[in-house]
Amino acid sequence: MTDYSTIDFSELASLSDDEVVTRSFVRDVPLASGKVLALVTLDNGRDHTRPNTFGPASLLELGATYDALAERAARGEIHAVATTGKPFILAAGADLSKIAEIPTRDIAKKMAQLGHHVLSKQATLGVPSFVFINGLALGGGIELPLNADYRTVDASAPALALPEVFLGLIPGWGGTYLLPNLVGIENALKVIIENPLKQNRTLKAQDAFDLGIADRIFPSVNFLEDSIRFADGVLSGTEKVERKHAPGKLERLAKWDIAIKIARDTVSSRLGTVPASPFAALDLLKAAKSGSKEECFALEDDALADLIAGDQLQASIYAFNLVQKRAKRPAGAPDKALAKRVTKVGVIGAGLMASQFALLFVRRLQVPVVITDLDQARVDKGLDYIRTEIGGLLGKGRISSDEANRLTALVSGTTDKADFADCDWVIEAVFEELSIKQDVFADVEQYISPTAVLATNTSSLSVEQIGAKLANPERLVGFHFFNPVAVMPLIEVVKTPQTDDATLSTAMVTAAKLRKNAVITADTPGFVVNRVLAKVLGETMHAVDSGTPFAVVDEAVKPFGLPMGPFELLELVGLKVGAHVLDTHHAAFPDRFFASENLHKLADYGKILDKDAKGKVKGFDKGAEKIVKGGTSPMTAEEIRTRLQDGLADEIHRMLEDDVVHAAEDIDLCMILGAGWPFQMGGATPYLDRVGASERAFGDTFHHPRIVGVGA
Repeated sequence: MTDYSTIDFSELASLSDDEVVTRSFVRDVPLASGKVLALVTLDNGRDHTRPNTFGPASLLELGATYDALAERAARGEIHAVATTGKPFILAAGADLSKIAEIPTRDIAKKMAQLGHHVLSKQATLGVPSFVFINGLALGGGIELPLNADYRTVDASAPALALPEVFLGLIPGWGGTYLLPNLVGIENALKVIIENPLKQNRTLKAQDAFDLGIADRIFPSVNFLEDSIRFADGVLSGTEKVERKHAPGKLERLAKWDIAIKIARDTVSSRLGTVPASPFAALDLLKAAKSGSKEECFALEDDALADLIAGDQLQASIYAFNLVQKRAKRPAGAPDKALAKRVTKVGVIGAGLMASQFALLFVRRLQVPVVITDLDQARVDKGLDYIRTEIGGLLGKGRISSDEANRLTALVSGTTDKADFADCDWVIEAVFEELSIKQDVFADVEQYISPTAVLATNTSSLSVEQIGAKLANPERLVGFHFFNPVAVMPLIEVVKTPQTDDATLSTAMVTAAKLRKNAVITADTPGFVVNRVLAKVLGETMHAVDSGTPFAVVDEAVKPFGLPMGPFELLELVGLKVGAHVLDTHHAAFPDRFFASENLHKLADYGKILDKDAKGKVKGFDKGAEKIVKGGTSPMTAEEIRTRLQDGLADEIHRMLEDDVVHAAEDIDLCMILGAGWPFQMGGATPYLDRVGASERAFGDTFHHPRIVGVGA
C-alpha cells in the first residue's frame, strides 16, 4: 500500500522551470443555510487559448490549498469545498510538454503518484467535496471531479474526455478505478477506450450527465449559482443524489469480465496488439472490479510510469504535435492573401465520389454547387444521393430544418457545361484514366472563367499530364481526398511545375474551409500515402508470389501496428484498384516496386479473405490460396519484416531527397491522417529509426536525436 504523504516529490521541481502554473485561488461563499463553502478556482492567468493544465508546481499548490482547507474544516470554519475553473475551462489535464520532458521512469512514477496524492485529498477534507465542471475538461480535468464526492456540469461545456489512450497513456490519476465504479464498466469502456480510439471523440455536457459522470447539469447563464445552491442542498439534505449507473453485484459477477473481453477482442481486431496503452487501460479496468482504491491507484502509478518511459509515448507526442501544430501551418503554403474567392463550385461527375465532394463543399463552404455527368439520369442519381444524405443529417439532429432546406437549394445538376461559367472552383471525379481526365478538363475549360481553379482528385496519375491539353495549366492543382470523403481528415494538394501561387493558395485555403488538413506534395507517382502503401503492398505480394503463405505475410506486418493487415487493406480499396496502383508504381520505379500477376488473378477471382455473413474475417479463402500456389522461395516473417522496414526507409528517404514533401514530419502527417498509421508509432519515420531500418537503408536516421523513450 502506497502512502503518498511520505514520498519526496522534490525531484519533480526540474520539470517546473518554465511551467505555466495553474494557481488555486480560494474564496469563502456564504450559503443560504448559514454554512460556508470554500470555492477553489483554478486559473493559469492566460486566456481561453491556453487551458489550465497540471504540471508539478500546479499540483503542489493545489495540494497545499486542499491541506489548508482540511485544517479549516477541522476547526469548523467551512462546511464544504468546491473546485471550479477559469471562464469556459476547468482543466485540460497534465501538461503534455512536461510529460514529454520526464527523464526517467522513477520520475515518471512520481508524477503519477503526485497526481493521485493531490486529487485524492478531496476525499479526506473532512467535509463534502464538489467539482463544478464549468467548461472544457480533459484527462486530469476529468479525474479531478472523479476524485470529488459530487459533480455538476455546465450545459455548454464543449468537450469532456479521457483521451489518454489516444496519446499512448492511460488515465493515471484515478480514472480507471473511479469511473467504472461510478458509471459502470460499459460506460467506462466507452469513455476510456472506445471514444479515444474513434479519432479522439469527446463527450458533450449532456452526454456526461446522461452517463452519470455529473450529478447535475445546469444552464451556463446561472451555472455557478445553481451549483452552489445544489451544494447547499446536499449539505442540508434537501438534494438527494442517486447513482443509477453505479455497478451492482450482478454487474460485477456477470457483466464486467465479459465487457472487458469484448473490448479487448475489438481493440485487437482493429489495432492489432502493438499499441500498449489500450491494453494497459483494459488491465486496469479489469482490476477495478474487485481491487481496492489504494491497490488500483498503485497499479495506475506503475502502468503510467511504464508508458511514459516507453517509446510509444514519445512517438505519440510527436504525432500529436504534428496534427495539432504542423498541420495548422502547412510547409510550403503560399500567402493566404493570394487565394481566390470561391463563390460557386462545379463538380464534374455524379457518381459516389463526386456526390460526396458536392455534399462536403456545400456543407462547409455554403455556396452553390453544380454537378454534371454524361446524361440526366446520372445527374439525377447524384442529386438524389446528396439530398438523401442531407435528410440523414437532419434526421440525426446534425443540422436544422432551415439549414437542410438551404443546402438542398444550393445544389443543382446539369448536362450543360455552360452552367459552369460562373464557377470559381471546378473539381473532377471521373474514371481514373489519363485520356478521360485530359479531355474532361479541355472540354470544360472553354466554358469557365480564365481565373477559375481546376482541381483533380487523381490518386495515381500525373497531374501535370492531366493538364497537358489545357490552355492555362497554371490553374490546375491536385486535390486528392481519401475515402470516405466526409471522415478522412487529409487532402494531398499536388503542385505541378506549372501550378501558380494563387492556385496553390486557393487550394490550401479551400482545404482549411473544408475542415481538412492539407499537405503540399510534388507531382510524383502515388504522391505520399499511396506511394508508401504501394511499397507495403508490393513487398507483401512479392512475398506471396515467392511462395509465402498469406498468414505468414500477415503476421510479418503486425509489428508495424497498422489498423488493418495488407490483404484486408487490398480488399478495402478493391483488388483491381490495388493491382493498378502496383502496376503504376512498378512502371515508374521498376527496380523498387513489384508488379504482381497473382494480384491480377486474385482481382479477377474477387477475394483473398474468407468472411462470415457479418463480414468478419475468418481466415484466408481456399480458392485464393490455390491461385497463389507455385512460388518456390518462401520467406520467414522476420525476413519479410526486415525487407519491408528497409524498403520503406529507403523509399521515404528517396522521397525526401526528391523533395516530394518538405520534411519527414510531412510524410508522417500524411500517413497518420491518410492511412491511419497509429499515433503510438508516431507515423512511419520514428518507427523506422527505432528498429534500425534507417541506418541500414541509408546510413543515418530521419530524426536527430531519434524519437525514443527514456527507458529506466
